[in-house]
Amino acid sequence: MESDTTVRRIKPFGTQHYVAQDSDGARDRCGNNGYSADPKRKPEVSLYLLREALAASLVSVFILVLWGLVHLSLQQLVIGKPTGEFNAVRARLHLEQITSVGPRPVGSQENEVLTVGYLLEQIEKIRLETAAGPHQLTVDVQRPTGSFSIDFLGGFTSFYDRVTNIAVRLEPKSGTQHLMLANCHFDSVANSPGASDDAVSCAVMLEVLHSLANQSSPLHHGVIFLFNGAEENVLQASHGFITQHPWAKQVRAFINLEAAGVGGKEVVFQTGPENPWLVQAYVHAAKHPFASVVGQEVFQSGIIPSDTDFRIYRDFGNIPGIDLAFIENGFIYHTKYDTANRILTDSIQRAGDNILAVLKYLVMSEKLADSSEYRHGNMVFFDLLGVVVVAYPARVGTILNYMVATATFLYLAKKASLPGNGGGRYVRDLACATGVAVLSWFVTLLSVLIVALLVTLLGRSMFWYNHFYASICLYGAAATGKMILIHTLAKNLYYG
Repeated sequence: MESDTTVRRIKPFGTQHYVAQDSDGARDRCGNNGYSADPKRKPEVSLYLLREALAASLVSVFILVLWGLVHLSLQQLVIGKPTGEFNAVRARLHLEQITSVGPRPVGSQENEVLTVGYLLEQIEKIRLETAAGPHQLTVDVQRPTGSFSIDFLGGFTSFYDRVTNIAVRLEPKSGTQHLMLANCHFDSVANSPGASDDAVSCAVMLEVLHSLANQSSPLHHGVIFLFNGAEENVLQASHGFITQHPWAKQVRAFINLEAAGVGGKEVVFQTGPENPWLVQAYVHAAKHPFASVVGQEVFQSGIIPSDTDFRIYRDFGNIPGIDLAFIENGFIYHTKYDTANRILTDSIQRAGDNILAVLKYLVMSEKLADSSEYRHGNMVFFDLLGVVVVAYPARVGTILNYMVATATFLYLAKKASLPGNGGGRYVRDLACATGVAVLSWFVTLLSVLIVALLVTLLGRSMFWYNHFYASICLYGAAATGKMILIHTLAKNLYYG
């Protein structure tokens, strides 16, 4: 009997051990010392590596597609077009001539005499060339004196005396009561030739003026091309025009050409206030649209200590507009390296095609005559990989946000109400996942700040500004590494 009893005890023990491994495989996978756990590890490791390789492959494909689409948006443009279309070759000649005099600070001979003389000479050539056409061209040199207060850099009052504006009015010979304004400035900061800020915009506007004046069919509304000579002294010339010039009362909307970098694609980064029809006009007419409402939110928040003539026309003229700027190579902006040779002819052609097309569309639009009827509402707008711009009313975005928030709440409520302890386990896992995500963001931000502090202490602050990939490697690697670390620890400690 003792022998039989012993056999019965051993046999169930072996069977029980085998069943325990089968029914509690999760415990064996977490580190039990059962013999049958080792064969299970190999397929799990292989499956894990397969998933990781698949994820890495998908990310690589996405990056390649993104790279291809971005380069597609920078495709070679047709340059040197016939009369009536924008010709970047002629515009480049204007750019090189304007910058050849060197820096053009307000009040200098280079700004007030040489540049003004060149612009007037070119405008007169266009007037004589198109005198027999359906348009009339009127030139007025304004030298306003005035002052204004502005809440910028802590707030101050700006006073100006006889700054220079060259206003060119292009309209049908029958006349018009409604005008579109295109604005640029030809002055520069004291230490820079100002090729991108803002001589290239003056060159683009001269060529757009030439193209519009040569149109065989008359424009429905008129256009004022304003070449202002005092923007760098905190927006003085634009204030003088919009508050004192008699033509200003007929302006219904404006386009402002600016720069926060050198060359590249010009981006729409401010619109309004309200007047969604302007954004819709840009999206509809621009040949190479590029826009982002994020830039508008950041710029108007005051985080960036900068401003443009857009603010003057909006606040003192109470007219809506579109603000565009070149943003590439910001490290050259306002330096001696902002020269004409750094601006590609493709970049000039792209900007000219867009400005000419948008102005044509607006001056032929009935909305310009009574823009107040279409003024209400804001727009959300953004480009998809530099290929196409999506724009929709902000109220539609609000509705979509509420719908998504409601659907998310209902889904979470349903999962939390699962029978048994399934709902409680889901809430616990969700809270843990949320905490891990927030912690990873915090640690990532802290890591980037520590790297920035070390770089500053080494006396190399912003050395990466003109090396894009250096910034990616320096800060991107630190951020990505810390985020992966936090999620890996969470996976091993909580989910493992």
